[in-house]
Amino acid sequence: MINRRNFLALSGVIAGEMMLLKGSFAETGHIAKTQLPSPLKIIAVEEHIQSPVLARASMPAILQQAPYLTDWGKDVVDKVTDLSRPQVIASDLSLGKLFEIGQNRLNEMNEYGIDMQMLSYAGIPQAIDGKESLHIIQAANNHLAEMVKSNPNRFGGFATLPWHDVGAAIGELERCVNELGLKAVLINGRPSMDFLDHERYLPILQRLGELEIPLFLHPGLPFHHIQQTYYQGFSREVSARFSMFGWGWHNECGIQLIRLILAGIFDKCPKLQVISGHWGELVPYYLQRLDDSIPQEATGLSRTISQTYREHIYVTPSGMLSLPHLEFIRAFMGSERILFSVDYPYLSLNGARKWLEDLPISQQEKENIAFRNAERLFKLI
Repeated sequence: MINRRNFLALSGVIAGEMMLLKGSFAETGHIAKTQLPSPLKIIAVEEHIQSPVLARASMPAILQQAPYLTDWGKDVVDKVTDLSRPQVIASDLSLGKLFEIGQNRLNEMNEYGIDMQMLSYAGIPQAIDGKESLHIIQAANNHLAEMVKSNPNRFGGFATLPWHDVGAAIGELERCVNELGLKAVLINGRPSMDFLDHERYLPILQRLGELEIPLFLHPGLPFHHIQQTYYQGFSREVSARFSMFGWGWHNECGIQLIRLILAGIFDKCPKLQVISGHWGELVPYYLQRLDDSIPQEATGLSRTISQTYREHIYVTPSGMLSLPHLEFIRAFMGSERILFSVDYPYLSLNGARKWLEDLPISQQEKENIAFRNAERLFKLI
């Protein structure tokens, strides 16, 4: 049985009771449209919200997939100790912020100079099973679209899909794009026990490409048997963090992207664009090695792995605001392929704007990263 402390420790991934704060959309029926002027427009593209219904519906599957999740925060409470950069915040605090989509969120955005957030749902919505799964996901997408419509200058939205039913997923994708105006699709982890390169998911990926709707590959939770094999053997706190945001889910997310390339998905879906967070989930630093180790003679693909990556992948820092990471990615693929994000509310917003403004690059490149690439990719203008 999950007690309240463990429940809060899930940090929105399997969130519990609704914690909509004062001034939220649900209470006021609107979102204030105030916005502070800023010299450099900043669009943060990996910023999260949560739906109580969506969270509760996915909780049983998440607990089965990753029971170790409840060990995060049992022994150590995260604290923001460096105000110059975003840092992981305490799980109960991030939980409250996930449900806040009203004036409190806007106030924090204003305080730290974030002009716009592209919102996406936390957790693993595709894990919802049963007859009501499609209805729950549709309702969540409707709710997100309402938030965006209420304040389109401050919020954009990424749809979530019922990946377990390919036909329903395609139908929901088309509805989210054509009726709701959502700008991308985000998936948290694998769509099932299989990775996205499984042949049954190809029709969804093809339709994404045809609609020119980007797919954000967000980390999910490694399945329990994988976690036990690779990340056990330490204290419960260390093993949980190592399994998830310390290393494990980044590694798995990177593997999912490499599998898409090796499976020829981007040859089959030539217009498909993918967003990869956390500076590419470890992948960019091994692309030359992959090219050398798995050449075209072996893959049978039309391009090298590196060339495919440069032409189909956008990278975002997810709040890991490190100059050496930025310099490597910029040298490898150019500023035109970098988006900005903070990974709020799992990370704090402090220092995000200043880091971007102080980068030792041209103003044009700063604007590319801050907002121009996002506006072009998501067709915001």
